[in-house]
Amino acid sequence: MAELRLLRFVLMPQSRSLMRLKPGKCGDPDYLLYLPLNGELVLASGAGFAAFDGSWEPGCDSGATVRFADTEHHAWFDPTLWQAVSPGGELELGGRIFSVDEERVPCRYDDVMFQPETSFRVNVDSSRRVIHLRSISLMGQELSSPEAWAGYLRGPSAPLQFHGNGTLQVTGTDCPDKSGCACGNALDGHRICTALLRASGRQCPAPECQSPLQPLGHCCGVCGATVSLDFTPDFDLQKYRGRLVQALLSQPKYAGVRMAISKVHKAQTFLGVIPRSSTPLIQIVLIDDETGAQTGTAAEQMAADIMEDIAQHREALGISSGKMEVATGSTFSKQVGSHALSRITVGTVFGLLFGLLLLGGILFLYRKGKLRLPALHVPRPWDRAEDPASPVPASDKGFDNPMFNVEPPSAGAGEEMLQEMAPKDHQVFYLNPLYDASETET
Repeated sequence: MAELRLLRFVLMPQSRSLMRLKPGKCGDPDYLLYLPLNGELVLASGAGFAAFDGSWEPGCDSGATVRFADTEHHAWFDPTLWQAVSPGGELELGGRIFSVDEERVPCRYDDVMFQPETSFRVNVDSSRRVIHLRSISLMGQELSSPEAWAGYLRGPSAPLQFHGNGTLQVTGTDCPDKSGCACGNALDGHRICTALLRASGRQCPAPECQSPLQPLGHCCGVCGATVSLDFTPDFDLQKYRGRLVQALLSQPKYAGVRMAISKVHKAQTFLGVIPRSSTPLIQIVLIDDETGAQTGTAAEQMAADIMEDIAQHREALGISSGKMEVATGSTFSKQVGSHALSRITVGTVFGLLFGLLLLGGILFLYRKGKLRLPALHVPRPWDRAEDPASPVPASDKGFDNPMFNVEPPSAGAGEEMLQEMAPKDHQVFYLNPLYDASETET
């Protein structure tokens, strides 16, 4: 539930009519002035007035100076105007549970409450045509259905309280997914960050770690740890949040740790450039109040305990995998740790990937002409005889007989063939030790 606190000084109208009575002495009832419910009090430059609740008799003293803020600068997507409260009206766990910046503005399934007996005017400019909410409480009434909200918008108060190009829409519905629902303020993230940084000096505070983490939905980098969880249909966000609070966050050693947990959508890109789709995941952000070199160390330890708990109870928790990132005061670069919680052996996966990359690389180089595959060639003795640069072996113990299983030619024909095969500048030929010309002569 989100609560908006705008004006600290409120005039309570008592009537719908406007009466201006003649001036009287201090304390005279003629000083009473009733304002209409939907009217305006316009003061000239330098003018002033005094207001009281009737429980005391005003004197003729000078009173205190009150400065009214410019209500035209109140924007719906300004996180500094909102305060998250539990359904009972208390602050969330004494500040131990916080929200990333995009979730510090009412989300699509949140209840919004404007303090009773207050006046306000809010700019609802948005990158979305419709800003969805579960319910709105204002002017002493709770509007939790589209019909009730449509009736209020037709009244005289709504145009004075809400202005801008966006439209508020009350749905009256809860988040239908037990694994949680994303906030839905990502499209207006730039408005949220602009308003937040304007209030803090237009720049993020300098972190005490060299490589701060950048949680999804958060405007500035943080020191500490983040845990990203892939989940199954059995995952229950509220139950898991309660488990972390009771089992870990409530431990004395984590007294200085603050936690944010919610479902977010991580953008997926093709080749790191072209947007493709988004993947839902559970994001846990942990920060602590340590300083100096110890900054983020308590958050790091709690993140390690979360990963250990996931490794032991992942199936019961409905978590398929987890990834941890750490940035502390003594860390010069982000440390990343993960638990591969799948049934496939990590070595097999990497082996297959390496093999595919190797084959793909060889095929790519071959098609580009950068790589030539050697042809398989079996050398033959007569190929060496035709090569003039082939050296003559000093002594051969044996060799393949090219005349084997072939009808032996005549002696004359054999000599002519050898002479033709031999180079002209080198009269070299080989005698067949298995051939005896005298046996053929008669």
